[in-house]
Amino acid sequence: MQIKIKKLHPNATIPRYQTQGSAGFDLHSIEDICLGAGERILVKTGLAFEIPDGFEMQIRPRSGLALKLGISVLNSPGTIDSDYRGEVGIILINHSKDDFKISCGERIAQGVITQIFQADFLLSDDLSSTERGEGGFGSSGI
Repeated sequence: MQIKIKKLHPNATIPRYQTQGSAGFDLHSIEDICLGAGERILVKTGLAFEIPDGFEMQIRPRSGLALKLGISVLNSPGTIDSDYRGEVGIILINHSKDDFKISCGERIAQGVITQIFQADFLLSDDLSSTERGEGGFGSSGI
């Protein structure tokens, strides 16, 4: 599958998969910025994508940043819809007690292209019964 991208900034890095079996491709910052301890910011990528109909781009944290430094994508996974043509920005949050300095060109998140299905919603007074029923929030075990 080919995905068209547009560079909106000269510092933008074309995404690529790090290994042949990678599901996610890296997204990079176009700016030097500091993410303070406990803060959240929008980090610009300088890229716009043309996602095909029936697909989305999910924005996910990088596992190494999450484990080693407490840096994550706040609305994980974020969704870039197929009809959005603006710049992709990454909402990062710093869960650590230390500031995190982001350098221009640094890998800050990963994107995954995935197929989506839109549902037809039917209003009903009755839903089928299941063993779980209305149990939620840990009702099936922790």
